[in-house]
Amino acid sequence: MNTVKLLCISSTLIVTLAVPAFASVTVNSPVSNADVASPFKLSADAASCSSQAVSAMGYSLDNSSDTTAVDGSSIDVSVLSGTGAHTLHVKAWGDKGSSCVTDVAFTVTTAPTSKSLVPTDATSIKSIQVSGDWHAIHDTGGKGSASGTMSVVSSPAHSGSARKFVTEFKDSGDERYTVSFGDDESATNFLYDGWVYLTNSSKAVGNVEMDLNQVMSNGETVIFGFQCDGWTGTWDYTKNSGTAAHPNDEWIHSKAACNPRSWTVNTWHHVQVSYSRTDSGVVTYKSVWLDDKEQEINATVPSAFKLGWGPTLSTNFQVDGLGASGSSTVYLDDLVIYRW
Repeated sequence: MNTVKLLCISSTLIVTLAVPAFASVTVNSPVSNADVASPFKLSADAASCSSQAVSAMGYSLDNSSDTTAVDGSSIDVSVLSGTGAHTLHVKAWGDKGSSCVTDVAFTVTTAPTSKSLVPTDATSIKSIQVSGDWHAIHDTGGKGSASGTMSVVSSPAHSGSARKFVTEFKDSGDERYTVSFGDDESATNFLYDGWVYLTNSSKAVGNVEMDLNQVMSNGETVIFGFQCDGWTGTWDYTKNSGTAAHPNDEWIHSKAACNPRSWTVNTWHHVQVSYSRTDSGVVTYKSVWLDDKEQEINATVPSAFKLGWGPTLSTNFQVDGLGASGSSTVYLDDLVIYRW
C-alpha cells in the first residue's frame, strides 16, 4: 500500500491518504475458478509494476514460501499440482524494487502422471542399468568408509536384466555407483524413471540416492541431487548455497515423506522424479512418485557448479550405510531418463 501525505501550511494539518499500489499482472491461463488437469499451463505477462518496467516474474502455489522466478515480463510454463482447490500467486517485480501480484483460484481435477509429463518428442535413454561403464567409488563427502561391487543379474529382475549393488560399510559409510550415458547441453526438463528392489538387508540402508548430472553449454555442471533419506524420513534435494565458482553443496529436506527401511522388501518399487532447470542452472524439483503415488516437492534452488567437466550426462546411484558396520544388497532395473 502506497501513502500520499498532503500538508496544509496555514493550519499545519497533515492528511495521509491510502493509495493502492498499481499492479498490472495479467494471467491468461488458468482463468479464475477454472477446472484444470495437472500439469496445467500458466501463461501470464506484466506490462509494468507500480509504473516501473518489469524485470522478472514468478509464481507460487497456496501458502508455499517457494517462488519459481523467471527473467523477463512474461511466463509460459507447465505447473504441477495435486488435485483439489488451489490459489496461484503470479508475481512481477519492477526494475526499481516494486512488487505486484495477481491471485487466481482454480481446481485441479486430474492428478499428473509420468506419462502426462513427457512430451511425445522427448529423448529417452533406456536400460541404463546394463551399461558397461558403471564404476564405484566411496563418497568421501559422507561418513565412514565403504566399498562396493556390481553385477548384472537375471534374477531378481523387472526387465530381465537388473544391476546388483553389494555395499560393505563402516561407520555409516557411503558408496556411489555412477555411469555416463550421453551428452546433451540443451535439454532443460527431465524425468528420472527407475525400479528399485531392496532385500532383507534394507535395515542396514541409511539413504538411497538417485542423481543426474548435466554439463551445460557454458561448461558448468548442474547437479540434480535427490535421495530417500532414512535419517530424517524425507525426500531430499541438493542446493548450491554458494556460487558456481565457490560452491557449497548441501542437502535440503523436503516435506515429502520417504524412508527406504519402510519399503516392502523383496519387491520392485517404481521411483520417478521430475525436475527442470534454467539456462543459469537454477533447478526446480517438481514431484516424486513412489509406486505411482505422487508427492509434490515444488522447490527451486541454484545448482550450478564449475567442476571443469567435459560435456556429459551422468547418473549416480548411491547406497549409504546405517550403523557401525554392515552390508546391503540393492537392485536397480528399467532405468530410463527422459529429457526435452
